[in-house]
Amino acid sequence: MRSSRPSPDTIDDHRGGARGRGGDPAASSGPEARKPLTPPTPSRESQRGLDWFIFFLADVQTGFGPFIAVYLTTEKWTQGQIGLVLSIGGLVGLIGQMPGGAIVDAARSERLVAGLAVATIGFSALGYAAWPIFPVVIAAAILHAAASCVLGPAIAAISLGLVGPLAIGERFGRNARYASLGNGVAAAVMGTCGYLLSSRSVFLVTFVLAIPTLLSLASIREREVDAAQAHGAVAREVPDANATSILNLLRQRALLIFAGSVFLLQLANAAMLPLMAGVVTTRSSQWAPVLIAACIVVPQAIVALTSPSVGRKAQQWGRRPLLLLAFATLAVRGILFATVHDPYLLVAVQVFDGVTAAVFSVMVPLIVADVAFGSGHFNLAQGIVGTAVGIGASLSTVLAGYVSDKFGSSVAFSGLAGVAAVGFIMIWLVMPETRRSRTESTTRAAE
Repeated sequence: MRSSRPSPDTIDDHRGGARGRGGDPAASSGPEARKPLTPPTPSRESQRGLDWFIFFLADVQTGFGPFIAVYLTTEKWTQGQIGLVLSIGGLVGLIGQMPGGAIVDAARSERLVAGLAVATIGFSALGYAAWPIFPVVIAAAILHAAASCVLGPAIAAISLGLVGPLAIGERFGRNARYASLGNGVAAAVMGTCGYLLSSRSVFLVTFVLAIPTLLSLASIREREVDAAQAHGAVAREVPDANATSILNLLRQRALLIFAGSVFLLQLANAAMLPLMAGVVTTRSSQWAPVLIAACIVVPQAIVALTSPSVGRKAQQWGRRPLLLLAFATLAVRGILFATVHDPYLLVAVQVFDGVTAAVFSVMVPLIVADVAFGSGHFNLAQGIVGTAVGIGASLSTVLAGYVSDKFGSSVAFSGLAGVAAVGFIMIWLVMPETRRSRTESTTRAAE
């Protein structure tokens, strides 16, 4: 098993067991094993490598967004065929969340898993560009969705393996910043290529961008990613089958409540921007593309600016205050969408979306890391929460669209705000605080 840099008073003593002190199993017991943990100090090269890997990966993934529908439309595909491709990809992405997390937990090298997934996505993009026929496109959509199911857990695992559980909040904030910057840059570059060249060029650019993505991943030093730590495991003198049982993980109250809360978040959030885009188009069709683009850029900018601060505040304040803030801003956003009629003011309302996105882009992997600490199934737990996210997002657009058609967009927005309010109450009343102190982590590791 890999270990981080040897240091006499660091986290390596508890996670390495006999490995940490010349093969003496007793080295991990006694008073020294209960010292406050010191987070590992990964090299600047590895930290920067992870930054750029996330940035370029966001670029790569952006190519599979709305550009698929545009490209296939230019290739004379019917809307029914396009819808089938998107639906199959979405279904595979939903079903694959938990298996994807389990694969990362079982892997000996998270970097290898991530690299294979990036290469798969790159060749999927090439398939779209080279042979836009039904069998190839369906296969490319399935491969892309399956690869994406392991990439999210792999990034979180590499991050946790690099910096440890005590410094992971700020690292997840940094991840969210670079992902947001990558999304924004890629949308601009690919939109320009699609306009000046052709919609096919978007997928060629996506394929090319997979190369710097893999190079950035290779610059993360393998020896600095602690395998056990990346899976949420801790070394124990006596193996504890109950602590590492999947059934025990599935019975964790905090995990189940949090999965329910992110389900409510997506149920309230996923349909808001599509509904608002329809409202803006109706009220100001000439400026609709510009306004909708601004509604996408504003939250991304806020996420990029504030995500690292969210990670730091999560460690200082705890997780619950930030979760309450995110649900409150989501509810306010829904109410404003229901009452504001000026399409230009709707762009300003998207500031609230930025706050919610910044909080949850950090909180989802952070709270999962809290809950799964010591289980060895951190990435499987991510898959459980990811499944809840996917189900909530899928139901949101269907239900909100139905309500909007029957009762109007204002009622639909009010209903979404009500769902967010239920999430706020759920966090307030039943969600436990999951933040671990340095001493608590040491005690859990030494048990």
